[in-house]
Amino acid sequence: MAGSSSPTPPLLAGLVVTLLAVIASAYYMTSQITALRTLQADVADRHRRHSLQLLRIQNNLNAIGLGMRDMLDNDGPYPLSAWSSQFARLRADLDDALHVEATLTAADIEPDQRTYLVQSVGQFWDALDRTFALDASGQTAQARDQIQVSLQARQASLSTAVARLLARNNEADAETAVRVRGIYDDVQRQVYLLIGATLATVLVTGLFVIRSNRRVFARLAALSDERRELARQVIAARESTMREVSRELHDDLGQSLTAMGSMLARVVLRLPEAADRDDLREVQVIAQATLDKVRGLSQSLHPSVIEDAGLDVAIESYLSGIERQIGVAVSFERSGAFSRVDPAVAIHVYRILQEALNNVARHARQSQARVRLAVTDASLVLEIEDHGPGLPSTNERHGLGLVGMRERATLIGGALTFTVPAGGGTCVRLTLPMPDAGAAASPAGVTA
Repeated sequence: MAGSSSPTPPLLAGLVVTLLAVIASAYYMTSQITALRTLQADVADRHRRHSLQLLRIQNNLNAIGLGMRDMLDNDGPYPLSAWSSQFARLRADLDDALHVEATLTAADIEPDQRTYLVQSVGQFWDALDRTFALDASGQTAQARDQIQVSLQARQASLSTAVARLLARNNEADAETAVRVRGIYDDVQRQVYLLIGATLATVLVTGLFVIRSNRRVFARLAALSDERRELARQVIAARESTMREVSRELHDDLGQSLTAMGSMLARVVLRLPEAADRDDLREVQVIAQATLDKVRGLSQSLHPSVIEDAGLDVAIESYLSGIERQIGVAVSFERSGAFSRVDPAVAIHVYRILQEALNNVARHARQSQARVRLAVTDASLVLEIEDHGPGLPSTNERHGLGLVGMRERATLIGGALTFTVPAGGGTCVRLTLPMPDAGAAASPAGVTA
C-alpha cells in the first residue's frame, strides 16, 4: 500500500522485546531458584544437623549430670569407680559428637564459643579422672566433695554453653527460613511482573495488530471501491462504444447497403440482356446477405430491441438464432412484468446471459440448455442451466468471462452463484433485487 508503513517491523520489535523480557525473567528466576536450592541444601540442612549434634551433646551432658547425682546419692557398698565404665561410654559418645559438631559449626557462631566448649569438656574429663583417682586411693570423701563442688558446676556450665549454641543455631535457622521466604516472595513478584508485562505486551501488540488490520481493511475497501468504479467505467465505456459502433453500422452502413440493393434492383429491371440481369441479381444477393450480417452484427454489439421491446423480447430474439451460431438448442421460460426492468440494468443481464451461453458452448459439450427468466415485485432471477461436466476445478474457473459476469452482477447490485442441478452440470443463477415502484429504476452509477 503506497504511503503507509508496513506493520511488520513494529510487530517484530514487540516480539523481540517480549522474548528478551521472558528470557531475562526466566534467567533471574532460575538463578534465584538455584540460590534457594543451595541455601536449603547447604545452610538449612547444615543447621538442622548441627542442631541434632548439639542436642546429642546436651543429652550426654544431662546423662553425665544424672550419673554424678547417682554417685553422690549412693549409700551402698559400691565404690565411685563402679561408674567409670558408664562415664567412659558417655565420654566416647560426647567426643564423637563434638568431632561431628566441629564439621557442622555455622559461620555465624563465634570461634571463641566453640573453643570454650572444647576446652571446658577437656577440663571436665581431667577433673573427673582426678576424682576417680582420689576414690581409688581411698579418699572417697574428698572425691565426693570434688564431684559436688567442681564437677557438677562444670557440667552445668557446659550445659549452659551448649544451650546457648543451640539457641544461636536455632536463630540462624530462623534467619535462613526468613531468607527462603524472601526469595520465594521475590520470585513470586517477578512471576507476577512477568505475567503483567507479557499481558501488557500482548495487549499492546494486539491493539496495534487490530489498528493495522483496520487500516489495511480500510485501504482494501477503498481499493475495492476504486476497482469497482474503474470496472463500472470500463464496462460503461465498452457498452457506449459498442452502442455507437452498432448505431453506425445500422444507420450508415446498413442504409448504404439498403440503397445499394434498391439501385441494383432498378438496374436489373432496365437491362435488356438476361445474362447481365443474372450477374446483377447475384451481386444483389451478396449485398442483401452483407446487409443481414451487418444488421446481425449491429444487434450483437448493442441490442436496441431492449429499449424498443424489453428484456424478454431481446432474449427471445437472441435465443432464436443462438442454436445456429453455437450448436446448442436453448429452451426459454419467462414470467413476470418485464416492463419494470430498466434498460440500463437489462443490458447487463443480457451480457451475463451471452457469456453464460458462450461457456455452455465451449465447456458443456451438450446440445441442449435451459434459460429461465422471472421478474417479481421483489427480484429478477435469471438461470442458465446445462447438464455438462460442470465448472472446471482449475484456474479456468477464474477466467475473464466469469470475472466479467461477476463484475456486471456487482455493478447492478445483484448476486451471481454457481450451483450443481439435480442431473449434474452447472446452473448459473443471477439474483437482482428490484427497486420499488417509486424508486429510480437504475442502480446508482450504472450506465449503459
